[in-house]
Amino acid sequence: MTDMAEDIGTGGGAGAIGGDMGAGAFTDRMKGAGEAMKASGQKMAEGGSQVTLKMLEQAETNTREAFAAMRSAASAKDLTDVMRIQTEFLREQGNRSMSQAREIGEMIVQFGRDAVGAARGPKQD
Repeated sequence: MTDMAEDIGTGGGAGAIGGDMGAGAFTDRMKGAGEAMKASGQKMAEGGSQVTLKMLEQAETNTREAFAAMRSAASAKDLTDVMRIQTEFLREQGNRSMSQAREIGEMIVQFGRDAVGAARGPKQD
């Protein structure tokens, strides 16, 4: 009969940790899991950068549109024209905001899917 210290010293403990797999298979699985987590983190970082850039692009668009509306209002002939310009701007900005929020939401969902897919690692048959 061998004692527990001898079993652990010769790799006998790998069965307890890894189930029916040997120490090498267990180590390979752990390395694979670590690589998958690293790939997932990379996907999350890439997705975050893409979302940030898209938000900056949208802010630029919104600012350009606001200045265009202000220029139009400044050159308006009367108060009715100013009100029309302001109403159009607000309606267009509302539509633009909805579209932009949808676009950002879709990007976040997609990069979440990509990150989860990367964490799962390559499909095993």
